[in-house]
Amino acid sequence: MTNETLQETSALIRGPFELEPGQEPATEAELLAFLSNRIEDMLAHRPEYLMSLLYRLDVLEPKINKALHIGAPDPAHIGLAKLVLERQLQRVETKRTVKPAPLQDWEEWTL
Repeated sequence: MTNETLQETSALIRGPFELEPGQEPATEAELLAFLSNRIEDMLAHRPEYLMSLLYRLDVLEPKINKALHIGAPDPAHIGLAKLVLERQLQRVETKRTVKPAPLQDWEEWTL
């Protein structure tokens, strides 16, 4: 992951997971560690909020269920953190590669 991608991904994660300014992770591993710690706390103290957050971040429910399954390869908080990171990386890449055409004749769209 490039430094620019890391910064953009951190920016997407900052608000929902309450990343403080100045706590910018220097590596993908640091970002994953931060996320997994936050998610572990949320699982213990605010599971409904976490599930709502995962829904809003568009993390797919079947993937969430696999991460929470007792036979999952990683502990639940690490598996969920990987899913969040994966989804946010997808968003960054989409923003870079998909540029919508400018809206034409927007004046015709009046209320």
